[in-house]
Amino acid sequence: MAMVTVHDSAGELVAGRYLLLDVVLREEGRTCWLGQDSALRRPVVLTWSRVAAPARAGEESAAGSEAAASGDALRGETEGRAADRILRAARVLGAACPGRVAAVLDVIEEPGSVWTVTERPPGFPLTDLLSGGPVGHVRAARVGLGVLDVLAAAHAEGLPHGELGPGQVWTDEFGTVTVTGFGQAASEDAPRLTAPAYASPEQARGEGGAAAADLWALGAMMYAMTEGRPAVRDRGRLDATLRAVDRLPIRAPLRAGPIAPAVQGLLRWDPVERIPDTVVRESLTRILRQDLEEAEAPGPPNVFCGPGTDVGDRQAGARRVGHAPGGRLTGRPVLLGGALVATVAVLTVLAVTGGLPGGDTSGASAATSAPSRSAGALPPGPVPTAPVAPSGRTPSGSPSGSPSGSPSSSPSPSGGAGGKLPDGFVTYRAAQGFSVALPRGWKPVDTQASGDLSYRVTFGASGDPRTLAVTYSTQLGPDPVAVWSDLEPALRADTAGYRRVGAIRAVTYRGMKGADMEWYSGSGDERLRTFGRGFLVGGHRGFSLRWTTPAVDRGTTADRRALDAVLTSFRPPVG
Repeated sequence: MAMVTVHDSAGELVAGRYLLLDVVLREEGRTCWLGQDSALRRPVVLTWSRVAAPARAGEESAAGSEAAASGDALRGETEGRAADRILRAARVLGAACPGRVAAVLDVIEEPGSVWTVTERPPGFPLTDLLSGGPVGHVRAARVGLGVLDVLAAAHAEGLPHGELGPGQVWTDEFGTVTVTGFGQAASEDAPRLTAPAYASPEQARGEGGAAAADLWALGAMMYAMTEGRPAVRDRGRLDATLRAVDRLPIRAPLRAGPIAPAVQGLLRWDPVERIPDTVVRESLTRILRQDLEEAEAPGPPNVFCGPGTDVGDRQAGARRVGHAPGGRLTGRPVLLGGALVATVAVLTVLAVTGGLPGGDTSGASAATSAPSRSAGALPPGPVPTAPVAPSGRTPSGSPSGSPSGSPSSSPSPSGGAGGKLPDGFVTYRAAQGFSVALPRGWKPVDTQASGDLSYRVTFGASGDPRTLAVTYSTQLGPDPVAVWSDLEPALRADTAGYRRVGAIRAVTYRGMKGADMEWYSGSGDERLRTFGRGFLVGGHRGFSLRWTTPAVDRGTTADRRALDAVLTSFRPPVG
């Protein structure tokens, strides 16, 4: 088989068709990219995985060209089997648990490795959620139960995963769970090649592992979610980490609460002693049922942290609706605050008509005027900064507990999700879970939310005519271009001086379907120009980012630099 160039840079094509856009995950033996199918113009996920070369090929490589050729043949045979396994697993599990296992679109073989091309699952890998610190036991139970459902279906079909870890589990803020990576392991007794910190002890000893090894990995993931750290720390080398898995004891969980017995039962060293999946399911289901009953029970009137609520009651309210210490949402999505009635009607109309996120007819909140500093402008309160995620990823949330309608957040001078930021920019982590780079000194000047979980946060600063509006919507159509087109008549009717600039353009933004539209509003010295990017994140949900500037400044070096910082750094909520 001919040697192939190693793909390790954004903008490269795999197999001449799949464009690499952004790295989602790098771990031992595996790299995951957001990408685009350039032939069908659809977002995809590309996962590069190492294929184990037969030991015989390496041992005989010095014997001469004949042995080397034999080794190449064996390696090619291994790769071919890997492609067959991956496609078979996708076909079987697609029927056994539809929508819960990422659909495999293509498998590309290269010497020593395999690229798997899948549909883009909703949300982000569990690694992103883990990078933000511990979550509550309810959230961990919900994710764990979702993974357990998939594993049970796979094991019933005789398809253990064998390489399970947080990089193969995708989840979103609504608790959707999708598992990837089935078929990567050559056999039940194959050596562990990826995510060694989540290998079972028997895998670490080279004894392979079947269903019991997958259950260990599930316990290790729930441990990491609740404790905020892995059960076994990655030592940086595959062999060193595997030795630690086999030889070092695991500290008892301290923050797992009622999920602790299930976690500890799954993390038993001897696979024979691990609790069966039926017992785990019963435990996790009981936790979720109890949380639902508590949430439906009547509570004190100040449980939702309205103005005048004291700190103790706010903390009790946060725990009641499923928040971990520090304010990260861990249960069902809940909107905090009591002064939402005035904004519900505005955003409900948008949701019913299927408008693009941020599709108000005013044109990006401040498309016709500079930021207001009235009583409606709600600045955030100072709170502790959440831990910065490794590899440039941004944690999903920051502590809350400010008055109603005032999202708590924390600016950080680090590069955050987008890497190194331009001078004068900081990463802002909003209480709603998203993060974005903003000019230093900017903060929320207006926040709106509705009962269907849609919201809009508009950012700006006194004396600065520019604004950024971040809007989240829950009821969108499948085509972002069509959504903008459907919204435009209302924009034209209700926005003074409205004029669209050019055509609505379909784009792929960080592997997600999107569309860009620009327009003018106002007149004379107050004429503004708005750039809008809308994109879908899955399940009829999506965001829009609206960058509004004086028309005379649009396209200047400073303007391009600022807009690029926003688009490069924005990260939706995780988990």
